[in-house]
Order: sequence, then C-alpha cells, then structure tokens
Amino acid sequence: MRVALVQFTSGHDVGANLAKIAATARSAAAEGAELLVYPEAAMFAFGAPLAEVAQPIDGPFGMAVRALAADLGVTIIVGMFTPADHGRVFNTLLVAGPEGTSGYDKIHLFDAFGFQESRTVAPGRDLHRIRVGEATIGLATCYDVRFPSLFIENAAAGAQVSVVSASWGAGPGKVEQWELLVRARAIDSTGFVVACDQADPAGGGVTPGSAPSGVGHSMVVSPYGEVLGRLGAGEDTLIVELDLAAVAAAREAIPVLRNRRPVG
Repeated sequence: MRVALVQFTSGHDVGANLAKIAATARSAAAEGAELLVYPEAAMFAFGAPLAEVAQPIDGPFGMAVRALAADLGVTIIVGMFTPADHGRVFNTLLVAGPEGTSGYDKIHLFDAFGFQESRTVAPGRDLHRIRVGEATIGLATCYDVRFPSLFIENAAAGAQVSVVSASWGAGPGKVEQWELLVRARAIDSTGFVVACDQADPAGGGVTPGSAPSGVGHSMVVSPYGEVLGRLGAGEDTLIVELDLAAVAAAREAIPVLRNRRPVG
C-alpha cells in the first residue's frame, strides 16, 4: 500500500486550508498514493475559537473532502472539528474514501505542558478502525500516541497499520519525544505507524502562538521500530510503500500480541 503523509501548516481560514488539501492531494495521487494522511487540525488550526467553525462530518468541509477522495480514487484522513455538547467540539479525524465517510474522535485530550484541550474539546470514547484495500488501519490523534493500550487494542483487533495525525506542541525535547513515542508504538503493536504532524510554522514565516502548532518530522515506522522515511520541519510530502506481509512476519517472530497476559 502506497501512503502519502502531507505535512503542512494550517491556518484560520477553512477555505484556504481546503484549497491546500486539494492541491497536495492531487499531487500525491498522481504519484500513486492510495492513502493520504493529513495532520490534526488541518481544517482549522488551534489558537482561535473552535465551536464557531465546527462542522458535522457531512457538512461542507467533509463533503468537499469526500468529493475530492472520490474524484482521485483514494482514501483521505484529515483532522477537523465537529460539534459536541456544552459549547465544546470533538477533535475528529475525518476518513473519506470509496466506502463513504466516517470519523474518529480523539480520546486522550492534551491537558499537559500548560495547555488544557479539555476546556474546549470533548473526549471521544470509541476506537476506530478502517479498511483500505487489504489493510486494516487504526486511528489515533496526537496525545493519543502517549497511550500504548490504544495501539495495542487496535492491533489485537487486526490493525496492521496505525495512523497518527498530530499538531504536536513545540518545546525542549519535544521532537525527540515525538520520534521516540512513534517508534515505541510501532514496537508495541508490531505494526506500521504512519505519523503525520503539522509543519513547524516558523519555517513558513508564521510566528507560533501559545496553542500547539507543529514541529514537523512526520515519519513512517516499521513493525520493528525502524524509521522508513521522515520529513524535516517544513511543509513537504512523504510517500512510502508499506509491505503488509512485513507485519505478519513481525508478529510471528515477536508474538507480543499473542503472548499478552492479564495483569492486576
């Protein structure tokens, strides 16, 4: 399966972000990508009121992405915000592909490093897996990557690939933490991890605010924790071929999913 990670910096203009998604999607599809992965908050960046721009999955943004995916014959995973109760939103990964649209609502909210995502975002409750060709793919968003059980549960249910979309907050050691966590989750699940972050806004001349923006360094990691491809800090696209047979081989050689035992 050929996967494209589209690393860019979103802003506070939904139309402009959608135009960037469309342009990069057409370029990636032209290079044979079947699955296109975009960052968290690609529809609209953190740092401005989210409830005002939240849309249902079948709203204008979602339907535009669905039409784009249908036109290109690909599956697109992209971060957006959907309405929740009490004036909050869900931090949603929209999936648009041949079988229609679905969404994963981020379970673990980023109440860390002085930021409190839960003030404006409601937590999701359910894991979400999708099919793309022969692959079963588990979905995760940003802070979820710090919680191994999510990845292990998806893998135990058959996921060979985990997609992580992020708007990873900058700070001392954060790039190193990002890489370590992504590689660890691949080893935990003995599966591929496709991790797409927002680009570092400073590289595009944008001054970062206090809200999480991105550090770049999107990457694809093998079931053994090997980095198969990575980007730098700026806007760019990475295309990697995933050999799903490698997952079966890794799970036979290191059967951690089969060897798990209940504790407590």
